[in-house]
This record gives sequence, structure tokens and C-alpha cells, in this order.
Amino acid sequence: MRIGELSARTGASRRSLRYYEEQGLLVSSRSPTGQRHYEDEHVQRVRLIQAFLAAGVPSSTIAEMAPCMSEPTEDRARQALKIMGRERDRLSEAIDGLAAARAALDHLIEDNHAYLTRSADDGPCTGVSPE
Repeated sequence: MRIGELSARTGASRRSLRYYEEQGLLVSSRSPTGQRHYEDEHVQRVRLIQAFLAAGVPSSTIAEMAPCMSEPTEDRARQALKIMGRERDRLSEAIDGLAAARAALDHLIEDNHAYLTRSADDGPCTGVSPE
């Protein structure tokens, strides 16, 4: 199939499919005129790439797992699992950081509410009292 059909079957834009190839995530064969050609198994491969991207896994990390996607073996599956665990840890750290930032913002919001309760029109516009 050509790139337009793969795009239609997966919902990935043609530009995304070209990007996946540039990153080594997807490999097509080429016609004598240079047109990309894909096989039916590429549909599942693109869907897997999309699932990893939706899970927050960067394309460079997906590329590390590409050998397991192309030719799965137990060793490659173990390596992919290790990589996915590393990515999960990275995401957990990011979530923890965002939760801490939200808690700090919640505290500032509470300070602002308290200020507004004490004084309707006086003080700085941030509402954080200078105490």
C-alpha cells in the first residue's frame, strides 16, 4: 500500500509517517520512482508507535525498542520491558513534580482567598499578604 492508504488506515498523517521513517521507527520499501510502499503489518506497527507516543514515550525511546517490534525475541522483549520501566519511572517523577507545583499554587490561591476575605480593596494585586 502507499503512504496515503496507510495514513487512512491508521489515522496518522502522511507527515507523521515520514517522521516515523526519519526516526527509524518505520521502514518502507521504495518503488523505482521513489514512492513508499508498506505492507499490512505496517498498520499494526504504526498503531503501536501511536500508542507509545500517546503514553508519553519519546520517539527516540521508541526507536530503542524498534528491534523488538520488528523481530520479537524473549531477549528483545526483556530489553523493551526494561526501557518501558525506565519511561514509567520518568513519567512518575514528572507527575510528582507537577503535583508539588500544583500544591504550591493551591497554597498561593488559599493565601489570595484569605487576603480577599480580610481586605476587599487594599494591598497588592497578587493578593499575597506581605506578612
